[in-house]
Amino acid sequence: MICCAASRRDVLRLSAVAAGFTLVPSAASAASPSSVRAVNLELVTLTETGAVLTWYTGAPGTDDGLGRMRPAAADAEVRYGTHPARLNRVAHGPSGTAYHHVELHGLEPGRTYYYKALSQGRAASETPLNGGHAAGTPRGDGVFAFTTPQPPPGRFLFAVALCNDLHLGETVAGLVGGLPWIKGISQVPGHPPYPEIMATALVDDAKARGATHLLAAGDVSAEAAPGDLARAKGLLDRFGAYGTDYLVTRGNHDRAHDGQPTCTPGRWQGNDCFGDAFFQGRPTYFSHELNGLRIIGLDTYDKPGNGGDSGGLGREQLAWFQDELARDPDRPTLVFGHHPLFTENDPLAVTGTHSLDAGQSLQILAAYNRTPGVLLHHAGHTHRNRRSVFPLAPRVVQQEVAAVKEYPGGFTLLRVHSGGYALNFYKTRAPLAREWSERSRQELSGAWPRLSFGDRLTDRNTTTRRDLSGLRA
Repeated sequence: MICCAASRRDVLRLSAVAAGFTLVPSAASAASPSSVRAVNLELVTLTETGAVLTWYTGAPGTDDGLGRMRPAAADAEVRYGTHPARLNRVAHGPSGTAYHHVELHGLEPGRTYYYKALSQGRAASETPLNGGHAAGTPRGDGVFAFTTPQPPPGRFLFAVALCNDLHLGETVAGLVGGLPWIKGISQVPGHPPYPEIMATALVDDAKARGATHLLAAGDVSAEAAPGDLARAKGLLDRFGAYGTDYLVTRGNHDRAHDGQPTCTPGRWQGNDCFGDAFFQGRPTYFSHELNGLRIIGLDTYDKPGNGGDSGGLGREQLAWFQDELARDPDRPTLVFGHHPLFTENDPLAVTGTHSLDAGQSLQILAAYNRTPGVLLHHAGHTHRNRRSVFPLAPRVVQQEVAAVKEYPGGFTLLRVHSGGYALNFYKTRAPLAREWSERSRQELSGAWPRLSFGDRLTDRNTTTRRDLSGLRA
């Protein structure tokens, strides 16, 4: 979740978040331990023709040691329709599990639908968020509503999976450096390492959802150990060919480290095993052409440091980036890199550790404003879903994407049409991935969903009109 040493201000802000969150409603303790309770209902994905819903069933009055009910297997049913009193369509998910995933198909664009998610006949309650609604608009009696968007105009061209924060090699999730009251979460004994489970599920689901290309925006490893980087590349190679089908940029965890003498000396410090694994002496930033779309990959930790400070581009990289944008300002362009430019509504934004150097971010936004072709800036690092548009570059969407390796655990699918594009977040759906995602939601004493899921549906699912008719299928 949060990687590095925390300041006193971090402690106060995180304490405030945790203090306002109730782990288990008080009524749960009065229920029979043998009954099933359905909780954590979330409308994860909403497209013009479909929706993805997830929830969890547990045994009330129990505790798994993380402040969560122990899992209780149950069925999964969603009743839905176009009127709240006529939920006359039914969809089912796998039974015999506590980790429920149900997909609705065949919806009509621009229609309002009403639904109720049920396990053993009991309606699921939604995940609490900071003023938003995780499951749609509540209508009472366990019924929620949502309205499907219109599709992007024009013909479909191609799809790209946007992902970040795989953290191969990590063994404990949710640690905040130096804060003893933060309890990390480890994998269930006997299960494979959770970063490998989640990375494998990412590759499988990205392909199954139609992505032909994948962009991994940094922190592919926990601390840039050669074995972890090799494992990360091996898993991503299952998607396709590196440099053609998928591209990678550096995160702060992938920085050059001391103690790896077999790797090439880093530009700023230590030995650069990440550079050896993915770039082999080439610059760690690049421009790539995809069906007419210019993709620019940034190394946002091109600087000295221990990874716990703000990101930054080296002077040479920043000059190259500005020249690359100016060289063809009208060309449709997607930029991706690990650190966001700025972070909105982020409890730790004031520390400056969750984004790029502020001065560089202002220069980049000014360059974007001079470059009409830039349409999207994909970032990770915050491990959350968040859509932002900044006044200095109003044509550009910054999309922060939640981490692959922990709750909510997934990727964003960019669907490009000739008249615009859609961004939809998907949780990975393999059984062990669903189980780990639900277990790791207990990070930060259970408050993690409030920081990571995305308070607004538009933080996870949006459609944008844009003339992309010059791109190829």
